[in-house]
Amino acid sequence: MEIRPILSALLRNKTGAILVALQVALSLAILANALHIVSERRDAVARPSGIADEQSVFSIGVRNLSSGGPEQQLATQKREMEVIRAVPGVAAAANVNQIPMSQSGWNNSVAIDRKQVDESAGSSFYFSPDSLIKTWGLKLVEGRDFLPGEYIEVDDKTEPNPRVAIITRALAAKLWPGTAATGKTMYFGTGEDATEVRIVGIVERLQTTSAEVTERGEFSSITPMRLYGAYPGARYTVRAEPGQRERVIREVEAALRKASPNPVVLKSTTLDKYRKDRYRADVALSWMLVTVSVLLLLITASGIVGMASLWVTQRRKQIGVRRALGARKIDILRYFVTENFMITSGGVAGGVLLGVALNQLLVSRLEMARLPLEYLVAGGIVFWALGVIAVYGPAWRAASISPALATRSA
Repeated sequence: MEIRPILSALLRNKTGAILVALQVALSLAILANALHIVSERRDAVARPSGIADEQSVFSIGVRNLSSGGPEQQLATQKREMEVIRAVPGVAAAANVNQIPMSQSGWNNSVAIDRKQVDESAGSSFYFSPDSLIKTWGLKLVEGRDFLPGEYIEVDDKTEPNPRVAIITRALAAKLWPGTAATGKTMYFGTGEDATEVRIVGIVERLQTTSAEVTERGEFSSITPMRLYGAYPGARYTVRAEPGQRERVIREVEAALRKASPNPVVLKSTTLDKYRKDRYRADVALSWMLVTVSVLLLLITASGIVGMASLWVTQRRKQIGVRRALGARKIDILRYFVTENFMITSGGVAGGVLLGVALNQLLVSRLEMARLPLEYLVAGGIVFWALGVIAVYGPAWRAASISPALATRSA
């Protein structure tokens, strides 16, 4: 079939073709970026926190209504830790200041030189007087865990001054790309007041409390420290034996209430709950964008069907004349499919450009990842297929028009 006659016909009646091409272009640009965002969000929701067997881990916050002074608070924390570990089914437990994905906690700026004016990165700041590597099952990929003599106890009136730290592989790669980080010196803060620590170990991953979607979501550091006296209470993290978490939660709460000489307020939260709450908005956004994408496809298909149906109505006489001159049904069908394919191709070309421009805007304003070419290619194939499927019905009806009826009714 000659392309030139089809192109000449389109140029004589440009408005409808331009509208359909614009609709395809806008839909492709939005669809590709929307699905890219959905893919990023779903990957973020499913990514591991670094904690082995998340389904067995929970945290319990203990607030003592009558806690006494700092020394009494320190003794209370140690006693509560013994009570928790004595509960049957507790595999490991630790006193900790914060929990991954909890959306609340401590953060520190880190640097590799005390003289730096600006920080090298921001880090989620975990500290515990117990081994979080053992309690959470963190995967140590370089170096070692803390030694018993490296743990310190700090009251709220003393400036925390840890000497060693364990950081995540992501943070190590940010600070010292391409080189081993173990044994190197890092600073919490900048300037003369920055705290110097030596890196003794690297864990594969440990999400931050905010669990950012970007690489910052795994910029975490751990120091061997207990802080007491800041407020009348403590937070503990517990790993139960597989399948026993719910029972262990109930028995830990009962044991802490029974062992406390004063009233206590307890709040237990599973790691599953932290994950669900943290990523609730991301899941909702994903479903919203999927819904928008489906609606865009339906609207675009409706526009193609409507425009093709209008063209069939307007060309009934032309179709009848062609049929009377010997054109077969397949010729008429091929004409309309080819015509729509050309219009869709123009829309796809425009959509690729619009999609790249829209993604560039999102990258510059929202720090999103760049749109992979695969999304635009896949989107173009989808719209080409959609165009053929959408125009097939009107084109078949056009091919089925009787020559005598078409010329008489025209």
